[in-house]
Amino acid sequence: MPKGYWIAHGRVDDPERYDLYRAANAAPLAEFGGRFLVRGGAREVREGAAKPRSVVIEFPSYEAALACYDSDGYQAALALRQGISESDLVIAEGWDG
Repeated sequence: MPKGYWIAHGRVDDPERYDLYRAANAAPLAEFGGRFLVRGGAREVREGAAKPRSVVIEFPSYEAALACYDSDGYQAALALRQGISESDLVIAEGWDG
């Protein structure tokens, strides 16, 4: 079964309030087996455009990645992020090739 990934590019406008979102998303991410592969850090945009921050979270399956996003716990965390940041998020199925 292929893994699932959250791939996000975002901008944080209020770092102090964003920390509340980070604390709140820890439980649902752990519940669904989410593991950060990329969480900020150095990067270069070589093609196109992207927001200033990149995040990649790996899940044990595509279904787990979808279920985490749709969970009550993550939706409550997401509500804390609205209005203080802007993100583009793709949930992608990994390749078993």
